Amino acid sequence: MAFGEQPAYLRVASDLREKIANGALPPHTRLPSQARIREEYGVSDTVALEARKVLMAEGLVEGRSGSGTYVRERPVPRRIARSGYRPPSGSSPFRQEQAATGARGTWESRSEQDEAGPEIAARLGIEPGDRVMRTRYVFREAGEPMMLSTSWEPLAVTGRTPVMLPEEGPLGGCGVVERMAAIDIVVDNVLEEVGARPGLAEELMALGGVPGHVVIVLERTYYASGRAVETAEVVVPADRYRIAYHLSVK
Repeated sequence: MAFGEQPAYLRVASDLREKIANGALPPHTRLPSQARIREEYGVSDTVALEARKVLMAEGLVEGRSGSGTYVRERPVPRRIARSGYRPPSGSSPFRQEQAATGARGTWESRSEQDEAGPEIAARLGIEPGDRVMRTRYVFREAGEPMMLSTSWEPLAVTGRTPVMLPEEGPLGGCGVVERMAAIDIVVDNVLEEVGARPGLAEELMALGGVPGHVVIVLERTYYASGRAVETAEVVVPADRYRIAYHLSVK
């Protein structure tokens, strides 16, 4: 079997990964022991251990206390739809997108005033230390945590207005576009940047992920005549979801 110039531990990890992918090592099967890997591949204990560590870091296997290391069941990724602006409907874009796909979406939120840090201030075009309303969300699909979100709105825009609290009042939960329209601010542009990084420990704990797993990070900012009126960071487990964009062509 030709493996090129890969280090020995990556060669072993690659072969075991292929066995997991093709079903030779199906979910819930115990991974070959360190001694078995050593014998089968003709490698040292150190190489066998490092190969197992690679598979664990990739989330393909998991350790069970006092039992061994087992192949994890791989979830089939589901879509999170992103569709840009939607007509006013009295509900948030998240609720509309969930309804469109027949999913049962719920969320929890908590809002509190805060000072903008340097990164958020730059995204909002305000000064570090300026007051913002920060709202943290946990979104669920059929009761399962599916994504986290934190939004920031400048209190210079929404302070002392009926929409100061995003999830309370007559327009609570209606989404940024409708809420801003209620205070005569017309949102006309939105920027979304998508990236990925290892999930933070508290994020993965909230999402039910495995330490070391990668998350998709979507940074979104709404603008009105060039002025940022809201920015948010959405965190999604990359092994369970894909972000799908539906863009109209004019």
